[in-house]
Amino acid sequence: MNIGKFLTQSARSIPQNPAIVHGSSMWTYAEFNERVNQFANALVGLGVAKGDHVALLMYNGPQMLEAMFACFKVGCGAVPINFRLHPNEFTFIIDQSESKVVVATAQFNLALKQHRNQMSQVHHIITTSGADEELLDYETVLSGAASEFEDAELAPDDVAWLFYTSGTTGRPKGAMLTHRNLTGMTMNCLADMCPGCGPNDVTLHAAPLSHGSGLYSIPNVARAATHVIPDGTSFDPANVLRLIEQHRVTNIFVAPTMLKRLIDCPDLDHCDSSSLKSVIYGGAPMLVEDLTTAVAKLGPCLVQLYGQGESPMTITYLPHRDHVVNGDHDRRRRLASVGIPRTDVEVAVVDDNGRQLPSGSCGEIVTRSDMVMKGYWQNPGATAAALKDGWLHTGDIGRFDECGYLFLMDRSKDMIISGGENIYPREIEEVLIRHPAVREVAVIGVPDPEWGESVKAVVSTTSGTSVTDQELIDFCRKHVSSYKKPRSVDFVDEIPKNNYGKIMKRVLREKYLHGK
Repeated sequence: MNIGKFLTQSARSIPQNPAIVHGSSMWTYAEFNERVNQFANALVGLGVAKGDHVALLMYNGPQMLEAMFACFKVGCGAVPINFRLHPNEFTFIIDQSESKVVVATAQFNLALKQHRNQMSQVHHIITTSGADEELLDYETVLSGAASEFEDAELAPDDVAWLFYTSGTTGRPKGAMLTHRNLTGMTMNCLADMCPGCGPNDVTLHAAPLSHGSGLYSIPNVARAATHVIPDGTSFDPANVLRLIEQHRVTNIFVAPTMLKRLIDCPDLDHCDSSSLKSVIYGGAPMLVEDLTTAVAKLGPCLVQLYGQGESPMTITYLPHRDHVVNGDHDRRRRLASVGIPRTDVEVAVVDDNGRQLPSGSCGEIVTRSDMVMKGYWQNPGATAAALKDGWLHTGDIGRFDECGYLFLMDRSKDMIISGGENIYPREIEEVLIRHPAVREVAVIGVPDPEWGESVKAVVSTTSGTSVTDQELIDFCRKHVSSYKKPRSVDFVDEIPKNNYGKIMKRVLREKYLHGK
C-alpha cells in the first residue's frame, strides 16, 4: 500500500490530462509523474530511505506537490510545514521530526541557514533557487536524476505524512498519518465530498498545501483531476473568483474565513461560478447566517467537513443536500451542525468515564476508523491521552440530535462555567452574528470573583455601522437565557487568528486572565 501509486496509475492511464496549472505553466500527468520520479531518485541519492522524514517548508506551488508525492513514492514521511510560522516554530518542527532533508522555497534560505545548528538531523537543504555552498538547487537536483522510479513496497501502517497540529495550546505535536489513513481518507473523500470526481474535474488550491488542501490533493490525483495553484502567498478572493471562472473549477477547499471573504467580494456578482460542484469548508465553525448567504450566492455546492489532523479531514460531514433549506425550520437548524458520521467512520459522544451518552446529551466527541492516526511522533504520553480503548478523543464537546446530526458545541477548554452553569460560547456567537453591525465575534469566559467566570463577547463591527455594548447584550437577552448573555462586550478591529484562520481564544483569554 503506497499512496504514491495513485499518481503512477493516473500518469499511466491518462498521461496527457492536465495535472498542474500554475500561472502560464502547465504540466501533464506524464510530466508531473516524471518530475516526481526524478525527485524521488534524487532523495534516495541524498541518503533518504524508507522510514525517514523530509520537511517541506514551501509556498503553494508545483514543487510542493512534486516533493510531497516523491516522499510518498520513496516511503519516507512528508512533513509539510505552514510557511507562515516563525523561524523558531518551523525549526522546532524540523528538529523534532528528525527530518534528514528540508525542501524549501527560496524565501526561507536565509532563515534556514541562520538556524541550521538547531536542526540536528538535517543533512541537506534543497531550495527552489539561490543555491550556494550550504544549499542545493531544486531544478539542478532534478536534472541529474532518472525519470523512472519503482514505488517502494510499504506496509499499511508506514507513515506517509507527519501532520503537525497548529499549536494554539502549546508546542505542536506530529500526528503520524499512515498510508492506510490517507488511502481511507481518499476513498472517503471520493464517496462523500466529491462524488463522481474524475479527469474532467478541476480543483483549486486556495488554502495551504501544507494543510487540508494538500491532503485533498491526494484524491484528486487519484482521479487524474487538474490542480490549479494560484500565484502569491495570501488569499485573494477576487483572483480566486477569476480562476474559478477561467478554469471552470469544480472543487475547492476553503477555511470558513476564506468562504466568508469570497461571498463578501463584490466581484462575485460578475463571476460565472456555475462550474462549482463541491465547495468544501472546514477547520472551524461557520455561523448559520453566513452559510445561508453562501448558499444563496453560490448555489447548492457547499459541503462541510469536521475532522482533525489526527483523523485527517474525516469525522463527520454536512452533505450538499443539507445546505438546501427551502424554508424548512429543521433543515435550517441543522445548518448549525457538523452533519452526520462519514462513510466507514464511527462517532460517539461520551462522558468523563468513556460511557456513550444518548441523543441530546453533551459530552466529548470520540471517533474510530481507518483514518485515525497511528499516534504522535516521539510523544507516547500525548498518544496515550488521545487514543483510549480504540477511540480517538477529540477534546471537542458536542451532542447528537434525534436524527444523528452532530452539533459541535465547543472545545472542552472553551466551555464557560458561570455560577455552576455550563455555557457554550458558540450558542451565543450564533445569536450575535445575526446583528447587522457584527462582522465577527468570539465569546470567551473571563475571571469573575462572584460567578467564577462571566461571559465576554469580543466583537469586530461591519464597516459603516455602530452599536453599543448594551445594545448587543440586550439583543442576546431576546434570544438566549439571561444567564448566558454577555456581561461585557469589547470591540476590536480584528479578532486574533492563527495561521490557518482559526480564532485564537487562548490569546483572547490571556488578556483577561488577571481581570484586565
